[in-house]
Amino acid sequence: MEVYDTFSFQRRLDGVLDRIAAAAARAGRDPADVRLVAVSKTFPPEAIDAALRAGVSILGENRVQEALAKAALCGSAEWHLVGRLQRNKVRHALSLFTTIHSVDTIPLLHDIARVQEETGQRPKLLLEVNVAGESSKIGFNPKTVRDAVREALALGGLDLVGLMTVPPWVPEPEMSRRHFRALRELRDALQDETGAALPELSMGMSGDFEVAVEEGATFVRIGTALFGKRASWKPQRSLDTDDFV
Repeated sequence: MEVYDTFSFQRRLDGVLDRIAAAAARAGRDPADVRLVAVSKTFPPEAIDAALRAGVSILGENRVQEALAKAALCGSAEWHLVGRLQRNKVRHALSLFTTIHSVDTIPLLHDIARVQEETGQRPKLLLEVNVAGESSKIGFNPKTVRDAVREALALGGLDLVGLMTVPPWVPEPEMSRRHFRALRELRDALQDETGAALPELSMGMSGDFEVAVEEGATFVRIGTALFGKRASWKPQRSLDTDDFV
């Protein structure tokens, strides 16, 4: 059985933070402008508690039902959704997550706007962009994301703050640079075209986050480099059959 202790996690966390700071320095950026999202998907509450004791403040989860189960068992934290949000989970998602990195369709924007109006819960939203055009990936393409930004502005009340991407897996981090740069340039163009303020860029994971920081990431989503080998924790109660929109 895996034992999760604060000391071991602290060493890994310090190492990641040092690498973020060095990457930011190379790019002439303030390391404080880069926030670490500790991606705790599939890890048990004990691992999350060790992370919180070590100083992690933002936790990232891929599945709504898993995050809700963990939030009830763990200490206080800011929860971000970094995985796909199904439309029938919107109400649950808004009850927990302060930031949703993975808005991938215009109908989902409409669902969020409607539930937000009913509940008063107003998370920050990022649009997921498939910058590489991979057929296996979800998300807007660089053309359709323009329509999504305009739709979000037209709906009013949505707190749209930026873009997110997951580039293709590559053996060398440097090979991801062009995708991170493309997202930053797309964000800059969207701001110029629409007048929307989109300060956030969620990009970079354990294998390539330093390159992402150099290219302007404001959120990096780190799992393996912090928690180690992926675990297989699952909540006892599933929300898969719930149909709340």
